[in-house]
Amino acid sequence: MNTILTPDSPGATEFHDAGDAVARLEALYAQATGFLCAHFASAMDNGAPHARVRAFYPQVRFTTETYAQVDTRLSFGHVSSPGTFSATITRPDLFRSYLKQQIGLLIENHGQPVVVEPSDTPIPVHFAVANDTSITVPQEGVADFTLRDVFDVPDLSTTNDDIVNGTYVPNGDARPLAPFTAQRVDYSLARLAHYTATDASHFQNHVLFTNYQFYVSEFEAYARQQLDTPASGYTSFVSTDNAEITAGDAPLPVTLKTPQMPTYHLKRADGSGITLVNIGVGPSNAKTATDHIAVLRPHAWLMVGHCAGLRNSQALGDFVLAHAYLREDHVLDDDLPVWVPIPALAEIQIALEQSVAQVTALEGYELKRIMRTGTVATIDNRNWELRDQSGPVQRLSQSRAIALDMESATIAANGYRFRVPYGTLLCVSDKPLHGELKLPGMASDFYKTQVSRHLMIGIHAMERLRNMPLERIHSRKLRSFDETAFL
Repeated sequence: MNTILTPDSPGATEFHDAGDAVARLEALYAQATGFLCAHFASAMDNGAPHARVRAFYPQVRFTTETYAQVDTRLSFGHVSSPGTFSATITRPDLFRSYLKQQIGLLIENHGQPVVVEPSDTPIPVHFAVANDTSITVPQEGVADFTLRDVFDVPDLSTTNDDIVNGTYVPNGDARPLAPFTAQRVDYSLARLAHYTATDASHFQNHVLFTNYQFYVSEFEAYARQQLDTPASGYTSFVSTDNAEITAGDAPLPVTLKTPQMPTYHLKRADGSGITLVNIGVGPSNAKTATDHIAVLRPHAWLMVGHCAGLRNSQALGDFVLAHAYLREDHVLDDDLPVWVPIPALAEIQIALEQSVAQVTALEGYELKRIMRTGTVATIDNRNWELRDQSGPVQRLSQSRAIALDMESATIAANGYRFRVPYGTLLCVSDKPLHGELKLPGMASDFYKTQVSRHLMIGIHAMERLRNMPLERIHSRKLRSFDETAFL
C-alpha cells in the first residue's frame, strides 16, 4: 500500500495577528480530522480503501535571528535565543484563548510573525474521531482489515514528557515552542474523559484537589449558592457525565457509576472558575490526575485534603500550610529526581494564609493557634504507622515534618515539573504518633465541623489568585535555563 491519501491543505502562511493565526490552526485541524473521520466511517461501512489514509496536525513555527528585548520579569512569551522553534497543535478550539495569548506575546515581544502550516506528525485516527460521537474505533480484530495498515494509531514511542522533563534533544530539528506536543495533549485529553467522566472543555483554570468525597457535597452546595447570586460571575456547575446546571435549585441526575476521580466544575465564561477533583487516596492517583490536567495549562492547583498531624501541639482540625515537601512517595523519582528542591511559591502561600485569616477571623500571631507552616511529608504506605517506628519517625523528625499525607508532595512536585503554580493547605484529621487514630466516631464529628471551612479557604485562595496578573502567578522560579516560550 504505497499510495497515501491526504487532504489538500494550504501551505505555510505568515501571520502578524494571533487571532488570524489561531483561526488558521482551527481550519487546518478541522480539515484534517474531518478528512480522517470521513474516510474512517467509509472504511467501516465499505471496507478498507486501497491506499493509506493520513492527515497531519497543524503546527506553529517561529524563527528569529535576534534576542528578544523584553521585560526581564516576564517568565514566558519569548524564546530564549535565536533559532527556529515549533509546536504541533491539537484541539485549537479548546485552547483558543491560550493560543491567542501565547502566540500574541511571541509576536509582540519579538516583532516578528509566526508561520502556521501542516506539520509532518500524523494524527492518530483514535484522536481524530474522539469528538465525533457517531464514530467509535473498534478494537483490533473487529474490523475486516488491520487498522494500523490503513490509518495512523497512537505511537507511545513519540508520546512522552521529554520537553517538560528537560531531557529533549532537538537533533538539528526546530526546538520546542510549547511544553507538550499535540499527541501528548491528545493522549491526556482522552485519559481525562476516562478518569473524571467530564469533558476537558469543562475544566477551569483553578483546580482544587482533595482526597475525600466529603468535600464534594460542600462544593456543590457552594456552587448552587453562587449560581443564585448573579454578581458572583459563575455561570454553571458541571457534575459527573457532563451534567450541567445553571440555576441553584436545578436537579442533577444520580450517578449510577462513579468514575475513578469524580470531578466537578464551577464555571465562569472566561474559564477562570474552579474545578474540584477528588483524586482519592494515594500518590499514584495524584500523579495520574496531574499528569493529564497539566496539558490544559491551568493557572494554579492546590491540595486541600486531610493529613496526620505529627506534633503534639497540634489539635484535630488545625490547618497545615506546606512550606516544604518530604518526598517519600517515589512515583515521580524517574521523572523528577528527589534531589530537585520543590520551592514554596510566595504568591500561593500569601493567598492561602490570607484566606485562612478571612475564614477563621484570626490574624497575625493569633493565626498560629490553628495553623502551622512547615514541611509536609508524603508517603506511599497508608499504614506507615505500623512499621518499625525507629525508621520513619526518625526521618520525619530530622526533616522537621509537621504533617504527613499521601498526595501533597506528589501534586506539588508535578506542579513544579509541569510549570503549574501549586500549593498545599491540609487539615489535621488524626495524630497517630500521639494516640489519636482516625476512628469512625471521631471522624464524623470532625468532618461536620471542618470540611466546609477548609473548602471555603481553598475557594477564597483561588479567587484571590484569579485577580492576580498571570505574569505574577507564573513565577520565574518554575522556569529552567532553556524554557519554552509558551506557558
